[in-house]
Amino acid sequence: MSQLEDVGDQDGWRCWVCDEPVDPNASVNDDRGPSVDARTAKPRAKVGRDFAGAERLAHRACNSKKGANTPVIPWPEGPLIIEPAPLIAVAERLHRKGGREIVARCPDEAEASRTAAWLQDRFSRLAPGLPVTGSVDAGGGQYLVSLTVARRR
Repeated sequence: MSQLEDVGDQDGWRCWVCDEPVDPNASVNDDRGPSVDARTAKPRAKVGRDFAGAERLAHRACNSKKGANTPVIPWPEGPLIIEPAPLIAVAERLHRKGGREIVARCPDEAEASRTAAWLQDRFSRLAPGLPVTGSVDAGGGQYLVSLTVARRR
């Protein structure tokens, strides 16, 4: 098996940047074709590997577009989300420190709950080794959406 197939199987043939399916049979020269993104994040002395692992599957265009820069992971377009945090930075902090982090605010409890569910689902693919749960807390006429790292046993 090739490195591309190994990484594709590891990531379920989904692009780690845009979260869209990657066709394993598409040409590697096609913008929507598969490529291996060798993440360049520096290993952390305390935790070893970075939250996403060394190599991830990406569309060729997503990989080329980000270059050596940290990608911007898009938030969903449905619910109204205020001050969404950059998800890569959130994943890195939660991986390094654990605990809980507020990642967005919503004006409506239903939108906040949808956002928390989306975050938990998205993190299952963005940072598969980082078990998080999404939660919603009311405060100041708005709803705070947070992610908490599940305690490892």
